[in-house]
Amino acid sequence: MIHQQIATELAVQTWQVDAAIKLLDEGSTVPFIARYRKEVTGVLDDTQLRMLEERLGYLRELNARRKTILENIEKQDKLTPKLTSLINAADSKTRLEDLYLPYKIKRRTKAQIAIESGLQPLADALLKDPTLNPEQEAQDYVNAKLAINNTKDALDGAKQILMERFSLAADLLADLRTLGWQNAKWQTQVVDGKQQQGAKFQDYFDFQEALKTIPSHRALAILRGRNEGFLQATILWSIDEHLPFESKVANYWNIKDQGRAGDKWLSEVVRWTWRVKLASQLETALINKVREASEQSAIDVFAHNLKDLLLAAPAGDKVTLGLDPGLRTGVKAVVVDSTGKLLSTQTIFPHVPHHKWQEALELLVHWCKTYHIQLVAIGNGTGSRETDQLVKEVQARLGTDAPQRIIVSEAGASVYSASALAAAEFPELDVSYRGAVSIARRLQDPLAELVKIDPKAIGVGQYQHDVSQVQLIRKLDNVVEDCVNNVGVDLNTASAPLLQRVAGLNKTMADNIVLHRELNGAFNNRKQLLKVARVGGKAFEQSAGFLRIRAGDNPLDATSVHPEAYALVGKLAQQLHLSVADLLGSDQLKKVQVAKLHEQGVGEHTLQDLLSELQKPGRDPRPEFKMAKLTDGVESIKDLSLGAIMEGTISNVTNFGAFVDIGVHQDGLVHISALCEQYVKDPHDIVKAGDIVKVKVMQIDVARKRIGLTMRLSDELPPQDDLSISGKPTATNAHHKPAKKAQANAKPQQALGSMAQKLKDAHAQLKK
Repeated sequence: MIHQQIATELAVQTWQVDAAIKLLDEGSTVPFIARYRKEVTGVLDDTQLRMLEERLGYLRELNARRKTILENIEKQDKLTPKLTSLINAADSKTRLEDLYLPYKIKRRTKAQIAIESGLQPLADALLKDPTLNPEQEAQDYVNAKLAINNTKDALDGAKQILMERFSLAADLLADLRTLGWQNAKWQTQVVDGKQQQGAKFQDYFDFQEALKTIPSHRALAILRGRNEGFLQATILWSIDEHLPFESKVANYWNIKDQGRAGDKWLSEVVRWTWRVKLASQLETALINKVREASEQSAIDVFAHNLKDLLLAAPAGDKVTLGLDPGLRTGVKAVVVDSTGKLLSTQTIFPHVPHHKWQEALELLVHWCKTYHIQLVAIGNGTGSRETDQLVKEVQARLGTDAPQRIIVSEAGASVYSASALAAAEFPELDVSYRGAVSIARRLQDPLAELVKIDPKAIGVGQYQHDVSQVQLIRKLDNVVEDCVNNVGVDLNTASAPLLQRVAGLNKTMADNIVLHRELNGAFNNRKQLLKVARVGGKAFEQSAGFLRIRAGDNPLDATSVHPEAYALVGKLAQQLHLSVADLLGSDQLKKVQVAKLHEQGVGEHTLQDLLSELQKPGRDPRPEFKMAKLTDGVESIKDLSLGAIMEGTISNVTNFGAFVDIGVHQDGLVHISALCEQYVKDPHDIVKAGDIVKVKVMQIDVARKRIGLTMRLSDELPPQDDLSISGKPTATNAHHKPAKKAQANAKPQQALGSMAQKLKDAHAQLKK
């Protein structure tokens, strides 16, 4: 049943799901299955396999919970064939818990007390026959010994019994959720007296939007504002407020006001059921639904950005000068060689208040000549543009021998500096220099260095601290694993944190590999991996294809060809009368007929991958390294001018647009409506973190440090009246809707006329 359900959701065949689950249960990893078991799974890719793995876990948890619920109800002797069928058919945890709700062991409720007092027959009779007079029927249940002193007490008890019954009907709960989702709006107001303290939430001081359409970033901002005590958030149920919901409850229980003796009393029970029990219960359920969807969206955004950042182009194996800028505390300068090994450290004080510009200049020039520095990585924190000017003078001094300078995001560098990992790597090095080393190395190879940092600290998400940390960590770990294995890892130079991200390896194995290298020297072939403690046959099978050995005994060890395919490569080499070494990159590979080899029992997809790798052995899937050309003389937001066209780097992509680092210490926002001329549903379809883009400055707010940009360079500046950012986000203007795609970008002025409004909508992101 689970396999068929997953196959339907993924739109694949059941046998593919069966095969993938079998491999996962046997201990295979997603990267290994996606790369080396394509024939087995029918070419399920890593995205499909991740979805399959996630759904498999959810559905297995669902089945385990289903089993527990059935056992618990059976112990109560209340399990009927119909209830068993309903529970077995439940396709979500919500539906399952709704069905179980009446049978949960609860605290002693007013309804239970009323039942114990013998009032259930009264409740049943009044519900079954509305022609009965409630007052007259209740007289028979007056009993002072049971604290039923009058007919009012009896009817109140009967009301409690029916209210509890009405509020526990699974199908009714599902119908009410659907109705609420279609009609309810979320209304927020500022808590009295908190206007100044909660100024960062001012967009939501008087705000209203439909629950079903509210974007994730706004929902998470409201939830944060509520949790911090600045916002009051309430549900507006519909135009007629409670009426549609009370009618839904009444219709479900066949309660109608036909002028009968009991109709008025039953209608009152319905009204109390909704307002006292169901309204708050439904409000919690709907807000949880919005929260879960928003959290998932935020997690997906973070994961997407992290993937782009990890797979950013490496500058390569070049001697690099790393500069962690600072003003009063100085600039931390380090030199690392082409493999990332630390060569030298020094703190220079070229800026205010020290003004030792010339001394700093002389040192950097000396270092560049001594170490033959090829790259300069400048952290983008405080003092980065001033430090960039210093490096420009260094370049001018060195002329044609000058290194290339690049401003690098230093997000997470301080986290790494203070980590146990950094302390183990550089036990004698001052914490402040470790950050500069990280900056230099992440320019050389972003992937190899960023895996040492907690992904949450890299700063390419939205509201990542407000979402489920368990789900976030799981998602980000999967992203890191997929990226590392997609690129491949040098077995002889990789750090333990990088190695432990390789498919099939864990922290202990990674540490043992590094220790083995230190004791025995470099690995000469992949087979030697089996000599490492705790690395067994399964770990070798999963990891070998993703580990590279340059200049080893076997040239195939430097490629993504798995050892299990080495014999096949040998046969190919023999057929072409070449050695394996000469086969790599040979034009003769183009003559190989995949179809004939496939007929000999070799999988077609495996062959295609194999030939592709042999033609371009050890190729890096990451793009070519490029850098943005920052505008000279523009070093702070005060230096910007409206209409200026600048080059920058995409630093973060969210659901509402993209943030661009243009070198002024404050990223500018390109709203989703200004990314291109066409309608855009997802900004990730247009840009990704690390992209170099040209933008036009449309709006500047120095006081609040907000910059409005557009990637549509022909856009005209908005009217001068729009240059001050004011107002609040609304459902109609804070995020363009797909209702009419043609109008989304119909006129530059129209689309960007509300740029100020859109920047305010992103305020919570900037304040995260």
